[in-house]
Amino acid sequence: MTLSPDALKAACLDLNGAEETFPFNAETSVFKVGGKIFAISALDAEPLRVSLKCDPELAVRLRAEHPAIVGGWHLNKRHWNTVTIDGSVPERLLRELIEDSYDLIVAGLPRRQQLVLDWPGVAAAAGRGGGSGGGATAAPAPPTPGRGGSSSAARRS
Repeated sequence: MTLSPDALKAACLDLNGAEETFPFNAETSVFKVGGKIFAISALDAEPLRVSLKCDPELAVRLRAEHPAIVGGWHLNKRHWNTVTIDGSVPERLLRELIEDSYDLIVAGLPRRQQLVLDWPGVAAAAGRGGGSGGGATAAPAPPTPGRGGSSSAARRS
């Protein structure tokens, strides 16, 4: 099963604080959180493709395992993959890659923005001593599938 353009758009916009912008042209949707890009797609293009930020090691592994995943088109290929949505990449994996891209961006935002976004990864960061203040830190939160700051796609590939 392939993801439709509307479903791809919804998968991106369903993430807390995500917005769709058009900084390049009217045909290219750029999905951002906290003003930073996590997904790019020309939703009317055939075949449908989406470029997503990715952990560099995982990016290389995904490219080796899936012919429909290549280095990011016109992007830093170390950190970005472009996925052709042709049905060869499982929909579940594609949704995880979207969430992982979002998580990579949110992880780099200031803690204040992470808290506003109600991002699950902020609890894990606090447990590692990333919190502020002089008191004891909370225990790390258990990983949240697909949204906890560690790569859900890495666990599945």
